[in-house]
Amino acid sequence: MKVRWIIVVGFGLLVALAITRLDRGAAQGPTVIINVDASANRRSINPNIYGVAFASTSQLADLNSPLNRSGGNATSQYNWQCNCDNRGSDWYFESLDSGSSVPGKLNDDFISATKAGNSQTMLTIPTIGWVAKLGPSRSKLASFSQAKYNYTAQANDWQWFADAGNGIRKSNGSKVTGNDPNDANIPANSTFQQGWIQHLVGTWGNAANGGLRYYIMDNEPSLWQETHRDVHPTGPMMDEIKNAIVDYSAKVKATDPSALVAAPEEWGWPGYFYSGYDQQLAPSLGWDPSKFPDRQSHGGADYLPWMLDQLHQHDQQTGQRSLDVFTVHWYPQGSQSLGLGSEAFSNDTSPAMSNLRNRSTRSLWDPNYTDQSWINSKVFLIPRLRNWVNTYYPGLQIGITEYNWGAEPYINGATTQADVLGIFGREGLEMATRWTTPDSSTPTYKAIKMYRNYDANRSTFGDVSVAAAGPDPDQTAVFAAQRTADGALTVMVVNKVLSGTTPANFNVASFTYMVPLGIGSAAAVRVGHAVGARDAHAAARAGWTALLFGACFMSLSGLCLALFNHGIARVYSPQADVIHAGATLLIVAAVFQLFDGLQVVATGALRGAGNTRTPMLANLFGYWIFGLPLGALLCFPLKLGAVGMWVGLCVALVVVGSSLVVVWRLMIAEMVKEFTRRGAVESSEAHAAAPNGAISQK
Repeated sequence: MKVRWIIVVGFGLLVALAITRLDRGAAQGPTVIINVDASANRRSINPNIYGVAFASTSQLADLNSPLNRSGGNATSQYNWQCNCDNRGSDWYFESLDSGSSVPGKLNDDFISATKAGNSQTMLTIPTIGWVAKLGPSRSKLASFSQAKYNYTAQANDWQWFADAGNGIRKSNGSKVTGNDPNDANIPANSTFQQGWIQHLVGTWGNAANGGLRYYIMDNEPSLWQETHRDVHPTGPMMDEIKNAIVDYSAKVKATDPSALVAAPEEWGWPGYFYSGYDQQLAPSLGWDPSKFPDRQSHGGADYLPWMLDQLHQHDQQTGQRSLDVFTVHWYPQGSQSLGLGSEAFSNDTSPAMSNLRNRSTRSLWDPNYTDQSWINSKVFLIPRLRNWVNTYYPGLQIGITEYNWGAEPYINGATTQADVLGIFGREGLEMATRWTTPDSSTPTYKAIKMYRNYDANRSTFGDVSVAAAGPDPDQTAVFAAQRTADGALTVMVVNKVLSGTTPANFNVASFTYMVPLGIGSAAAVRVGHAVGARDAHAAARAGWTALLFGACFMSLSGLCLALFNHGIARVYSPQADVIHAGATLLIVAAVFQLFDGLQVVATGALRGAGNTRTPMLANLFGYWIFGLPLGALLCFPLKLGAVGMWVGLCVALVVVGSSLVVVWRLMIAEMVKEFTRRGAVESSEAHAAAPNGAISQK
C-alpha cells in the first residue's frame, strides 16, 4: 500500500492571504494552534458536495467537479418541444428562442458537455404547469405586452424588445393583473414532461447505464407568484407542491426506475416553513404565522417537514419513492442592523460586510449562532435538514443545490467558499451545487480547485473527514480529511483575518497510528479470505507481510521523532525548559512507535483468523491493569512526572504488542498443522470413496 503524509495547509490559500497582507504592510497576528486528530470524528465525505452550475466542459475537467446543475428561473418554463423558455421576472417575462428548433437541443448539448467533463448532469423538469411558446419564425413573445395591456412599464427590454415590460406600472408601481398566460406560454402537464423524459432516456440511456441520473422538480416554487406571476399569480399551496412532486416524480420513475429525484428546491428561510400562498399574504397579516390560512389548514405544520411526512406516507403506501434527495437553496442575508446596504452575496468587501460574510457560514452548522440578518434565528441549516429527514422521511439524502456567498473576484469570497466546502464535508451534507461556476481567473474558482484538483493532477482533499479545530471559526476555519486511495492526510486552513498575517502551529494526533490501523484492516480481510479458503500458508503470508509493513513504517516514524525531537518541540515554544520536556517525551514516543504498530496490525490479523478475544484481554490487562498503575507509580511516588506516565504506557504497549505477535505466531502454526491434518483426512476419505480404477482428485 502506498502511504503518503501530505498536509496541505490551505492548499496555498493561506500563503496567498499572507502575501496579500504583507503587501499591505500589516503586522503579524498572534499564533493560532491547529489541532488535528486523524482517529476522531471520522465521517465519509460525499464528493457530490463539490458541484457547480452551468459549467463548461473545460471548467468541469479543471475543477474535477462531479455535478453540473441546470437550474434557475428560466428552467421553470422550458419547453423541450420548441426548445425555448420564458425567463420570468429575470428578463421581462419574455419567451425566447434557445438557439435551435431541434427539440430538447439546449439541454442535450448541456448533457453532452457535462459528460465530456466527466461529470453528472442535474436537470430541472418544469412542474409549474406552463411552458414557453414562440411567435412566427421563432420570434419573441411577451407576457406583459405594454401595447396589449395599455401601460407604461417601470422597466422594459428597451434595446431588444421594447414592448416587453416587467408588468409593473411606472406611474404608481402597481402590478399588471389579469394577463392572459397564453400570450407567451402554453399549458404543460406531467404527460407533456414525460415526453421529454422519454426523449432524454432514448437519447442518453437510463441512469443505470450512464444516462441522466438526477431530475430536479422545478425551482423555488414558493416564489412563483413573483418570479413567474405571468402564469402563476397566486402563490402555490402546500398540497399543490406535494402533489406535483408525486405526479411528476412518478413519470420519471416510470420511464427510468434507476433515476433519482431531487426536490423541493425551496429558496430560503421563509420557504422552508411557509407555502408560497402564505408568503404572498404574509405582509398583510403582519407576518403572524398563526394567521396564515394555508398553514392553519394543515394544523399549523411547517411547510417542508409536513411535505416530507406526506411524501413518506405516500411512498410507503405505494411502494414507489417520490423523492431521493431532499434539496433546498441557501443564500446568506445582509444585516440592516449593521447599516449595510447590500446582502452578503453581493460584491461588497467593506470590513463590516467581509466580517459578516466570515461569520455567516456558521448558519450552516452552529446551533448556538443567531443569523445576523432579518432572519434573526438559529438556523444550523445542515443539522436541521438532517433532523427533518431523520424524523419525517428516513433514508433520504440532503442537499443544498443553490448557494453563493458573493465577492467572487475577491479573496474574502474565496476564503468563504473554502470555508463553506469544508463545512459541507465535515457536517455530512450529501450534495451541493454552487450558483453558478466562478470565472476561472477568480480566487473563488481557485478555492474550489484546491479541494478537487490542487496540483492539476486531480489530487483532492481527503474523502474521510477527521477531527480538526482552531481557536475561533470566525477567524480561522480548519478542516482535515484522509484520502482512502493513498492514506494521505489533507488539512485545509482558512485564514479569515482581514489584516495582518496569522502564524499557525499544528498538533497532528494519531496520524502515524492510522497507517498501521489501515494495514491491520487489510490484514484482517486478507487473513479472513485465506482462512475461509483453508489456506493456512496464505493466511500466514498475509499476516506476517502486514506485520512487516507496519513495523517498518512505525520504525521510520519513531526514528524521525527521535532525530528531530528538539526541532519538533521548538515549533511549540521558544522556552528552553518546555523544549527540553517536549523533546524528552518525544523520545519515549519514538520508542513505543514500533510496538504500537505491531499491536494494531496483529489485532487485525488475529481478527481475520477469528480471534477477537485475545486482543481484548491483552489490551485490558496491558493498559488498565499493568500500564496505567505503572505509569501512576512512576509519575507520582517516584516523582518522574509526565515522563513517568508516558514510560508506563510505553511499557504497556511493549507488553501488548509483543504478546499479540507471539499469539499470532502460535495461532498460525497451529492453523497450519490443523489444515494440513484436515486436508490429509479429506483426501484419504475421497480416495476410499472412489470406484475401482477411478482417480480421485481434490
